[in-house]
Amino acid sequence: DVQLVESGGGSVEAGGSLRLSCAASGYSGTAYCMGWFRQAPGKAREGVAIIERNGPITYADSVRGRFTISKDNRGKTIDLQMNRLKVEDTAMYYCAARLRGVRRCTLVDSEYPDWGQGTQVTVS
Repeated sequence: DVQLVESGGGSVEAGGSLRLSCAASGYSGTAYCMGWFRQAPGKAREGVAIIERNGPITYADSVRGRFTISKDNRGKTIDLQMNRLKVEDTAMYYCAARLRGVRRCTLVDSEYPDWGQGTQVTVS
């Protein structure tokens, strides 16, 4: 079974930085898409950033220029460097993966069957 384990969440003041990591296991090779989603209290889950197997990256407009997604050479760990954090970035952040695909990867959460447990990010 696919396992995704997030780490790196925490509390930070507005303007600060945090780095999230997601370690994937339970499958061979590299996932077709991996990415980060978030859900704030009372709001729908939204895509933050995704990275495709061959490298293309998509960011949500709300984080572009502040957040950077990256993956290691094996494609089993993805990071999310979050800079210039805002109060509105406060949410539970989830790592997600889709092992196979043909179409381009998107920020639509329903396209991702595998999810981590989440890590809380609080900006005050």
